[in-house]
Amino acid sequence: MTDHVRDLDSVREATERLLTAVAKLDNASTREPSRLPGWTRGHVLAHLARNADALVNVLEGRPMYVSGDARDSDITRDAPRELDVQVADVRDSGARFQDAGAAVADWSRTVELRNGVTDSASRVPYRRWVEVELHHVDLGIGYELEDLPAEFTEREIEFLAERFAGHPAVPPTRVTDGTRAWSTGRAADEPEVTVTGARADLLGWLAGRRAGAALTSAGGPLPTLPPL
Repeated sequence: MTDHVRDLDSVREATERLLTAVAKLDNASTREPSRLPGWTRGHVLAHLARNADALVNVLEGRPMYVSGDARDSDITRDAPRELDVQVADVRDSGARFQDAGAAVADWSRTVELRNGVTDSASRVPYRRWVEVELHHVDLGIGYELEDLPAEFTEREIEFLAERFAGHPAVPPTRVTDGTRAWSTGRAADEPEVTVTGARADLLGWLAGRRAGAALTSAGGPLPTLPPL
């Protein structure tokens, strides 16, 4: 069962790690490319701030974003800001998210995210944790997939394996680090592909952050995963 209180604590810790790292940058650094195609580091920071507010909307029963276009335009608008403004925005929006998460609520209720996706309210803090951790890596400032908390890495591998489960474009696939295995892709009505590697590399491949060069694939080529 998801422990949203514990996940909120993890979000807080991850946010502080990110803010501590970002505070060491300068204005020029925020305008440099991030690891996400077409986005500067400023775009990533703007997205993190606006995502926190969007998830507050979700927890409080409002649409996550007014529209996809409004989401994109807000990020574009906020990306060029000075570093101190970016840091304050990520910190303040993160505090608003923590306040919303601390409110008395029915955490078993179903909430709606983007594009009609629904989930339990109790999973929203975990979703925010994912945003903070992976986008910290995306900034390209020294925080790597290998630095992620072990609990997070294991949970995100499981989450993404579930996300691709049953996907018609993904062959039946067994993902393993040699000690634990996860199944994903179409139902096993054909030979499985077994993908093996370190957890950081497995997560990077599943999350679209690494091409999978460090992974081995048996029973077929490394599957091409659809975008998240």
